[in-house]
Amino acid sequence: MEAADRGFTGSIPQLYERYMVPLIFKPYAVDLAARAAALRPAAVLEIAAGTGMLTRRLAAELPAGTRIVASDLNPAMLDVATTLGTARPVEWQLADAMALPFADASFDLVACQFGAMFFPVRPQAYAEIHRVLKPGGFFVFNVWDHIDSNELAATVTDALAQAFPDDPPRFLARTPHGYHDVAQLRADLAQGGFEHEADIITLALRACAESPSGPALGYCQGTPLRGEIEARAPGRLPELTAHIAQAMGERFGVGPIDTLMQAHVIIVGR
Repeated sequence: MEAADRGFTGSIPQLYERYMVPLIFKPYAVDLAARAAALRPAAVLEIAAGTGMLTRRLAAELPAGTRIVASDLNPAMLDVATTLGTARPVEWQLADAMALPFADASFDLVACQFGAMFFPVRPQAYAEIHRVLKPGGFFVFNVWDHIDSNELAATVTDALAQAFPDDPPRFLARTPHGYHDVAQLRADLAQGGFEHEADIITLALRACAESPSGPALGYCQGTPLRGEIEARAPGRLPELTAHIAQAMGERFGVGPIDTLMQAHVIIVGR
């Protein structure tokens, strides 16, 4: 994985929260929080909390007495999360999934919403998660399925390939949608010390928006894809964002968007 793939900096966190979270992340956060709550944990660690969408759902779903620690490697993302806040107090902490700053067997459940794709060495991160889980605890997370099963991301990628035929930006296919192979997921979890067979559910939901302009702005300016666009075409980000909006309009119509997205939801016991 390239370092730029983890570059949620500058204005990206605010645009990510405004446009990407309601579009594609909120529906899966609702699902993941419900699955976590059904396991009745007393202490929860969230990894790669980002701007806090899953954190807010966990705070709403879990009993007031359940401890929630929400962590992320990126200070700018956590700044947005803490500013937005939660329905009840949670503990916010900077933390690297490669070396979690928590004692062994500290949590009943570890949750991660669309963060595993960004782990530089996934088995190492899974080993750290395994270490901080109590025996009998659970790791609950999700990852995006192949980009072909996610129509907005595929449309963005195809349109940028037309704009840059000699060097197309591949961030979306490479990283968010690059960890979709179920066999690889199982192998990485096993290498990280998870001996139990993971329950993997492929879950299709709908991505909805009022018009193509919001999703185009979100993808092009609210994710690390922005860096790839700006590196290829300095000063042309607004023009290329409009190009993506046009491509979305041609595929989905210029009015409200209601389209397919798909992810894998993974539950594995310690």
